[in-house]
Amino acid sequence: MSQQANPDQSVLAQPDLPDAATSAEEPKYLRRIRSFVLREGRLTKGQQRSLELFWPTMGLEYQAELYDLEQVFGRKAPLVLEIGFGMGKSLVSMAKAAPQMDFIGIEVHKPGVGACLGEAETEAVQNLRLFEHDAVEVLRDCIPDASLDTIQLFFPDPWHKKRHHKRRIVQPDFVQMLRQKLKIGGVFHLATDWENYAEHMLEVMMAADGYRNQAEDQQYVPRPDHRPLTKFENRGVKLGHGVWDLMFERQS
Repeated sequence: MSQQANPDQSVLAQPDLPDAATSAEEPKYLRRIRSFVLREGRLTKGQQRSLELFWPTMGLEYQAELYDLEQVFGRKAPLVLEIGFGMGKSLVSMAKAAPQMDFIGIEVHKPGVGACLGEAETEAVQNLRLFEHDAVEVLRDCIPDASLDTIQLFFPDPWHKKRHHKRRIVQPDFVQMLRQKLKIGGVFHLATDWENYAEHMLEVMMAADGYRNQAEDQQYVPRPDHRPLTKFENRGVKLGHGVWDLMFERQS
């Protein structure tokens, strides 16, 4: 990765913008300051076609009630959820490599959803379902507690300017919401190519109740084999840019 926002992500660093108000009763992790600014990029013909053809079978609509995930996939299997899958190539690659597992991807960027659907069809991947919606709302309303074996957050927007740090998605309330969704022993896997954000992630996670750092030195872990090395990341590594992986296990 390079020292810039991941082009696969659907966020755009801008000055603080007003967000839709939330009620005073809503938890902090539904904060008014969102971690993304939605860009409605133009759909290619291929992406539009994939949305029309494959969303009916692979898409999950946001709803204000919990999904029965075993019913969604038609089986009981280990379940991985990825937040912000970008264009979806690495997510499809992981799903194809682990047919014994089921995968859910959440992305707000419609072209990315279309691209991911097309890639999944090309690779004949059937153990994948997608949401096109705000991940916080999907996790809160659609995903049952203690249902996930792994939650992945790879290369989220770093909001590198100090005045934008409050927009970073990795915050104490957010990671506690994720802990509720993980099974005991489930893992929250984070990765970033911004050292300052890696330090922020580590600080938040080390202070979070109910998690255990899987790194022996209580710092970062080597990139596990199951996380694909993207072309963009590989180019950054060759240029000497760092990448930091963190894996924290739910203990309680």
